Amino acid sequence: MHLEIVSPEATLFSGEVDSVTVPGTTGSFQMLNNHAPIVSTLKEGTVTISGKMDLDKTVENKFKRQDANTTLFEISSGTVEMRNNKLILLAD
Repeated sequence: MHLEIVSPEATLFSGEVDSVTVPGTTGSFQMLNNHAPIVSTLKEGTVTISGKMDLDKTVENKFKRQDANTTLFEISSGTVEMRNNKLILLAD
């Protein structure tokens, strides 16, 4: 699936990933390839991204590599939309 992470400053990442787990306001949940359409608000927590991410040098300090295939991204709040196998994460 295609993941796009957007902050108020810039687009932090745009590319293909395997799965994304987010801290939803009513509990964390995971989205995989071809997930059903969904829109949800997010609370403070960690976004876990599975799949190889080639991060731009200018933003890689905002992410933490857990291992070669898992990347963590801390947010204070946000919104997520999954539609047509494209996940857009608006993060604060």
